[in-house]
Amino acid sequence: MDLSEMLGRKKGILSDMDGVIYHGNQLLPGVTEFVSWLKQNGKQFLFLTNSSERTPRELREKLTRMGLDVGVEHFYTSALATAAFLESQHAGGTAYVIGGNGLVNALYEAGFAMNDVNPDYVVVGETHSYSYDTITLAINLVQRGARLIGTNPDLTGPGEHGLVPATGAIISPIELATGRKAYFVGKPNPLMMRQALKRLGCTREESLIVGDRMDTDIIAGIESEIDTILVLSGVSTLEDLPQFPYQPHFVMNNVGDIPAGRTVRDIPRFSHVPESATKDSKRS
Repeated sequence: MDLSEMLGRKKGILSDMDGVIYHGNQLLPGVTEFVSWLKQNGKQFLFLTNSSERTPRELREKLTRMGLDVGVEHFYTSALATAAFLESQHAGGTAYVIGGNGLVNALYEAGFAMNDVNPDYVVVGETHSYSYDTITLAINLVQRGARLIGTNPDLTGPGEHGLVPATGAIISPIELATGRKAYFVGKPNPLMMRQALKRLGCTREESLIVGDRMDTDIIAGIESEIDTILVLSGVSTLEDLPQFPYQPHFVMNNVGDIPAGRTVRDIPRFSHVPESATKDSKRS
C-alpha cells in the first residue's frame, strides 16, 4: 500500500509531541500544515506524549502560545495513562509522587491521595524539582513495600538545546538502590496505545502513529499492530535504523511531509536500510 492510499484509509492519528510537534518551546517545521490537514480531512487525532509533566490544559496553552488552536480533548499523556492503570489496580490508593503537575493532577482525579509515609505506590515522572532528599525518601518507601511505577521508560527527551533527562533516567537511582524494577505505563507499553485508541474511537487498523523515536513510538505501533511513520525531527536518525530488528512503515523529515505525501524512503517491515539510502539522505 502506498502512502496516499494508507493516509486516505486512516481515520485516527496518534502523534507524539516532543520531537514531532515541538522542541522545548520551539514549534517544529511543518506542524501548522499537519494540524490543518488533520482538521480539514476530518481525522480523529490525539497528541500522545510520554511526558507526564504537564496537564492537557497546560499542553493546550503551550500550543496556543505557539499559534496552534487545538482543543484539550486532543491530548493524552503518560500521566493520564498511569493514573488510569493505577485506578484499575488499586482504586482509592495512595502514592508518593516525584513528578510535575500533570502527574499529580491525574492521580488526584483518579481518586488517589498523596502519602509520603506508607504509600501503596511510588510514582515517578518528569520533573524539575528532583533532589537527593526526594530520591532518598522514595528508596526507603520502596524498601518498605511501596510498588515502583514509572510514567515512561524514556531515558532522554529532546529539548531546545539538546537532550534532557526523562523518567527512565530519573527513576534509575531508585531501581539501583532498591534492586526493584519499575513498571512503566507509557510507550512502548501497548496498554497506553489501547487506552488511546479507545479515546479516539478507532480500531488499530483505522489508525496511524507518528513519532520520532524507534525505541518508543515505532515499537509501540508495531507491538500494537498500528501502522507507523517515523519523522526525523527528534531523537532517531536515518543512520539509527539498521540497529533495530523492526522498521517503520514510512520515514519522513517532519510532519509537514504527511499532507504533502513526501517520504525519505519507503521501508518494508524488517528490512535492512542499505548504506546507499543513508548516503542519499545526507545529500538531500
